[in-house]
Amino acid sequence: MEKNLSNREAHQQGINPGSDAPGQREFHVTYFDTDCGRIRTEVFETAAEAERFASLNIRDENGWAVVDAVQAQRGQLAA
Repeated sequence: MEKNLSNREAHQQGINPGSDAPGQREFHVTYFDTDCGRIRTEVFETAAEAERFASLNIRDENGWAVVDAVQAQRGQLAA
């Protein structure tokens, strides 16, 4: 099971939350899709992509999005 890391937890584990070093972390965006009323999650390789996606999905006062930096698992790395 994956573990979402806060900035403090990431720092304690030696992960720089501001770094986009490929292969070390991935960014999970959990958001409320107001079109269908469901909570969804998308995964991105860089923080910039994740933040951009999160911003685009907050369309009204009911919308929200959370970006989590997650240490990439070896089995999840793309070829």
